[in-house]
Amino acid sequence: MNYLPSAEVQPKLTANASVIWLHGLGADGHDFEAIVPELNLPEALAIRFIFPHAPSIPVTINGGLKMPAWYDILEMSIERQVDLAGLNSSAKQIQALIDREIGRGIPADRIVIAGFSQGGAVAYQAALTYAQPLAGLLAMSTYFATKENIQPNAANKNLNIKIMHGSRDPVVDPSLGEQALDSLTEMGFQPSYKSYIMEHCVCAEQITDISAWLVKLLAPR
Repeated sequence: MNYLPSAEVQPKLTANASVIWLHGLGADGHDFEAIVPELNLPEALAIRFIFPHAPSIPVTINGGLKMPAWYDILEMSIERQVDLAGLNSSAKQIQALIDREIGRGIPADRIVIAGFSQGGAVAYQAALTYAQPLAGLLAMSTYFATKENIQPNAANKNLNIKIMHGSRDPVVDPSLGEQALDSLTEMGFQPSYKSYIMEHCVCAEQITDISAWLVKLLAPR
């Protein structure tokens, strides 16, 4: 199996949980690598962080030039015309990384999928359609691109979903985060939503909230 190349941050103790964290358009896995020490997680939590790198592909809104992307962005209104084939392909590659973590001894229900911006759209698809119950889904400054055609797997009907968005986001409008909340609720999920006074980024308050969420979600058992 050819897995996506990834940056990894290993815990000091033997890993007993994993977070697979997807970056946004034009970035790479190293983009969020530095967030791990900022989370200030207790050593006993022993989380392995995996930051996969999206491949470089031609992107339509970039004049067809290649850049790191999980799927093609066809127009500036990012949610209106979605490259579903590319998105689904990336979601399957993320699910392969989940499978690999299970093979490394991490139970599925101790694996969190996180995604920022374009990576968040892939995270929605990968987590909600996975065939085993996962620990959680963290969707940051993103949109639910496959809400009209996704077929969620019943295994994750009780998935812990946390949506975070900047109230001043000029790239992914806050309304798209709110639409994701509404769509998921209509599907029977119980997502939570929090808005931050920020643009298309991550802020200190948000990092504190992510840390508290992970501590509660992945407490050693």
